[in-house]
Amino acid sequence: MARPNLNKTEFVKSAAAPAQFVQSAMPRIAFAGKSNVGKSSVINRLLNRKNFARVGSEPGKTIHVNYFLIDGKAYFIDLPGYGFAKVSRAEKERWGKLMEDFFTGKDLYDRGVLIVDARHKPTADDVTMADYFKSTGEDFIVVANKLDKLKKSEIEPNLKLIRETLALDESVPLIPFSAEKGQGREELLQAIFPE
Repeated sequence: MARPNLNKTEFVKSAAAPAQFVQSAMPRIAFAGKSNVGKSSVINRLLNRKNFARVGSEPGKTIHVNYFLIDGKAYFIDLPGYGFAKVSRAEKERWGKLMEDFFTGKDLYDRGVLIVDARHKPTADDVTMADYFKSTGEDFIVVANKLDKLKKSEIEPNLKLIRETLALDESVPLIPFSAEKGQGREELLQAIFPE
């Protein structure tokens, strides 16, 4: 599909329950990542906006499924951040249920973007999230954010570790990214909206 105009973006809704998930024939791109991985910053960088997807002062603030309409042609779906220690058990269970409903629901997204931290081995929660994406059979992309925090010599081994830990086959793009500096933005947009 042709790339939509990313400057024309509006917040549509927050869904707290499956009945509120958006059904649409337009492409829907779902973003997931653990609480402090910089998911909102990645979305903001893609949209060239400062604070469009709210950057939480505390991790774990996105507790709903948030929908943004891009140029009337596609949706970005911001899934709740996971793996944050300070939320209650009930909150974690609610999150798990919401994610399960999202990933087992029929036709709720068309492409996934899983954001992990380029500096560290993916967590057990990251692996679970990658498995969620794989289970639907839809295409997904892995973004290794915080690239600017790595030395050049660390990049390749870290990317290799991410690919191995998440058991990604070669068909899954793994994009080194820096929300801070904008590195990887063009590659990610190309993967999300292939011409």
